[in-house]
Formats: sequence, C-alpha cells, structure tokens
Amino acid sequence: MDRRTFLTAAGTGAAALSLGAVTVPSAGAAQSVKSGQSAHGADTALLRRWFRDTYRSIEAMTTDFGLAVDKIDVSGPGAPVRSRQTSPTNIGCGLWSTVAAAGLGVIDDATMRRRLEHTVRAVEKLERHHGFWLNWYDAHDGSVLTEWPGTGDPVRPFLSSVDNAWLVTGLRIAADASPALRPRIARVLATADWSYYYTPYDPAAPVAGPGQLRGGFWTDTGEPTGHHYGALNTEPRMASYLGIADGSLPADHYWHLLRTMLPEHEQEQHPQGSYVAMDGVRVWQGHYTHRGRKIVPSWGGSMFEALMVPLFVPEPEWSPRSWGLTHQRYVRSQIEHGMEEARYGYWGFSPADIPEGGYQEYGVDAIGMQVDGYASNTDRTYTTDGAPLPPPSAFTNGVVTPHASFLALPYAPDEAIANLRALDRDFGAYHDGYGFRDSVNVGTGRVSDYMLALDQGMIAAALAQAIRPGLLQKPFRTGGFQSRVRPLLAKERFSI
Repeated sequence: MDRRTFLTAAGTGAAALSLGAVTVPSAGAAQSVKSGQSAHGADTALLRRWFRDTYRSIEAMTTDFGLAVDKIDVSGPGAPVRSRQTSPTNIGCGLWSTVAAAGLGVIDDATMRRRLEHTVRAVEKLERHHGFWLNWYDAHDGSVLTEWPGTGDPVRPFLSSVDNAWLVTGLRIAADASPALRPRIARVLATADWSYYYTPYDPAAPVAGPGQLRGGFWTDTGEPTGHHYGALNTEPRMASYLGIADGSLPADHYWHLLRTMLPEHEQEQHPQGSYVAMDGVRVWQGHYTHRGRKIVPSWGGSMFEALMVPLFVPEPEWSPRSWGLTHQRYVRSQIEHGMEEARYGYWGFSPADIPEGGYQEYGVDAIGMQVDGYASNTDRTYTTDGAPLPPPSAFTNGVVTPHASFLALPYAPDEAIANLRALDRDFGAYHDGYGFRDSVNVGTGRVSDYMLALDQGMIAAALAQAIRPGLLQKPFRTGGFQSRVRPLLAKERFSI
C-alpha cells in the first residue's frame, strides 16, 4: 500500500514509541476453530466468492517479474492499472494469497508451485542489506526505487522491521506449501537475523535500552529510527514472534513490550493494572476500559494492529483468557464506535486509502495508546478520556475499511458479514471480479478507486482462516513457535 505517510510518521516516532460487556467466545466456537471446521455454514459460498474475486485482484497486481505491486486502480473500464512500486509486505501478501488460493481450490497445486517459484526467484534477485529487504522496489524489474513514482520525490533506502516480518511470513508459508522451494527459501532467510533490529534491555537505562525492536534503519547512513516498537498489541509483534521462534531474539523480549504505557507516562487513558513478575521481568500489566470493557490497547486504535497477527499465529487458541479475550473485546469496541458512538451505520476502521485520494490511518481513538491517535474519520474527530463524547454530528467524513470487517470474522462473524453486505448494497463497495474496494466515505458515499495489496492480502488470509481454519497457520504451529512462542502466550495474564 501507499504507506509513505505512515512510514514518515513511524520514522519520527508516531508508531508505538517505547517509554522506559462482552462474553468470551463460546466453547463451541473455540472448538470449531481447533477442529478445523468452518463456523460460517450457509455463508461459506459467499465467502468463497469473495475469496475468488479477491485473489483475482492479487493476480492483477502481480507483474511479469513476479512481484505484487502496491496497489491497483480499478476506476477505469479496462484492466486495472498497476502501481510501479512494491514493498516487502506486498510481496509477502502475494505469496500467502497464492497458497490460500490453492488450499481453497481456486487454483491447482501445479499453478501454485509455479507462481510461488516465480516470486521466490524474483525475491532472490532483490538487493538486500543485513539479510533484509529494502522498503521500496520497482515491482516490474526489481530495481531499488530512489524516486517516488509520479512525484519524483527522493526515496531513502530503508530496512523496516515490520515490513520484513510480513515478507518472511509469506516466505515461510510458501516453503511449507511447496517442499521443492524449501532449500532456496532457507538460504534466503539464513542471514535474516532479527537481532539486527534489537536493542538489548539495560536495567540501568531502560529508555535507551528497552529490550525492543527498532522501527528500522536507513542504509545510506546506517542511522536507526528514533523509536522502538514498544506497544505489544500492534502488528510489529510478528517480527518479535519470528525472532523469538528462530532464537535470534531472547524470549524475555516479549515481556519488555508494553501492554499499556507505564502509569506515569502521558497516553490516551490513565491505565489500571499492576506490576507482576514474568520470567524474572517486572511487567506492567496495564489495561484500558472502554464502554465498560477492560482491554489491552493497540498503539493507534486500528483493526489491523490488533488482528493481522492472529491470522497466522493462533493467539486466541494459545492464550484464550488473555489474547483471545482482548481480541474479542477489541472487535466489540470497533463495532460499537461505528454503530453507537459515531452512528455511521457501519463499522471497521484501519489504515487505508482515503476515498478522495491519499492515505490515512483510521481507527478508534479511545482504544489506542497514542494521544489523539487514529480517528475513524478523515476529518480526525478525537475523543478525550473523561470528557463527554463528541456528538455523532462531529464525526464527519467517516471512513470504513472492508478489510477491518474481514479481520473481525473469527470474533463476530454474523456482524462482519452483515457489515460487508451493507457496504456493497449501500455504496457499491464490491467490484464484481476483484473484490472489495479499499474504503468508503460513509458520509458522502465516495468509494475508493483503489485496491491495496496489503489490505487484499489481509482479506485473502482472513477468508482462508474462515473457510479452512489453520490453512496458513501451519508454519507457525511447529518448531520454535511451538517450543518458544507458545509457552509465552500460555503464561500471559492480561489484567482484563
């Protein structure tokens, strides 16, 4: 996706800085996930149609070179127009979407293997530093972008920890699905050492040495970002899990991530909770309360921060009373914000294309740590803890993002499907042939002209999980994930 705004903000510290009444899912629902049965019954045919069209958008994004581009423009009468640029995240999305397509019978295994090999061959040709991939390449020939397409703005070469995590995720899924590719992928990943991003914990100087991952490094100077990824309930935890699983990060790194900021630090809400000792680490087990529910916040309040990772790592299963519970409550908060607080009539807020053009982070401000974090509307109407909620009329130009509803499928399937149906019925948000457009301004009715690889990739993974639970999770249930990550999640005791 076009993440220039997001990455610029992250580089200046806007993404998860480090600073020194809903019920639990029913036993039946939990059992359906564990037993590999779809919980959606009569909706399976609809979900399969949505997946087929979504995968067609991934096919349309993929260049002859073998990489999925950042986005496509579907506004014209002819074939979608591809962007020039791609990122490690986009490439990872293409890989796991292809594995999902074979697993759901949309393509045959021979086609899957051929397409995976084509992409892996392209990935092998891309310039790397310290075993990792730069943030922007030309998807049509693999060259490193030095100027932004369309504007000519300079692009500094950057190694992003979170974006590399999603490419490594895709490569691991590809290796699991195509045994012939395993030796090649193993060679590619052999030098991807997550300790490169890690700043060891220093008890004498916990701000400078927080035991967390850097956002990344600019390779032209070797300069790191000024921030670490400190918040636990955000998408960078995928990099943390990968590093812990392969042994390049210590297990106690997990306990140095923040459930909330410490009580003395400025944040969206003064947290409640207590200090506990976990594997010898003093952990602030804090929580927020939103509409009577205790919850572990994300950084900005967006859906993908909280719910992209469990598409691959079975957090709700391995940690049902902690991760499983906060995920369920997080979805409920998103639903109630859209339907009751802002009264949009629709819900689901996550970074996406602005329907009128550009890119913005969308979310529910109250469930993110950042003061004035991600608002649910382009006009950025924020809430303040302890102050009266702004009236619904204040939430002008609300933007609902379909991929957020797909991420909610495991936790509120009926409401997610109903919300998606409504976005199609009321706004024409569904493109017959390519799936859901990226976003809708529910105030004006303006629908995005674009589909973004990241958001389509999340939709494809979420549909795979809904239709065939565990399909993309196999590489993250064995090896170091089983022996190192699962025990951490089993010990987790959120104060919720």
